Amino acid sequence: MLALVVVAHPCGDSLTHALAARAEAGLRTAGYAVALLDLYALGFRAAMSEAERTSYHEDQPILDPMVAGHANLIKQATVVVFVYPTWWSGLPAILKGWLERVIVPGVGFHFDERTGKVKPGLGHVRRLVGISTYGSPRSAVRLINDNGRRTISRALRLSCGVRTRTQWLGLYSVDNSTKSERQDFAASVERTMASL
Repeated sequence: MLALVVVAHPCGDSLTHALAARAEAGLRTAGYAVALLDLYALGFRAAMSEAERTSYHEDQPILDPMVAGHANLIKQATVVVFVYPTWWSGLPAILKGWLERVIVPGVGFHFDERTGKVKPGLGHVRRLVGISTYGSPRSAVRLINDNGRRTISRALRLSCGVRTRTQWLGLYSVDNSTKSERQDFAASVERTMASL
């Protein structure tokens, strides 16, 4: 069983990276092989190129070898975990770009030529997990709709299947949190992943 962990934070010493490490440790305890993609460290390009957009509906929509490697991993994963800070009420640009460039036709979904409808391409994914930190309190995040969570838990889930479960772990008011609160949250991340 493969778990794919996608991390989006530019600083290697960030809380986000510490949470990703705890998630990876928990997943390994649960018996998963883990592939970790640190998008910034990999130099992942967020912006879709003109050539990629032009090829989007062609037989080969993926032109970049790095993107192809990431698509291959998500095609094998039964668990996909996203670890990122919520910025401007949503996903960091690099993670949004990852979704746009990796979850393309033939990977995330297929077009049924007979009916013209979209069919999920990630039916093998059994669980989507989001782990995010927020500068705002939970009440404020709910008020503005938590767009990153909606993108992963709703939009991406449509590319999976009706049986795919979603799980969300959020640390709110992180800027005002204590070291003990951050440590407790990190421990809960590892426990939760170990129980998958």
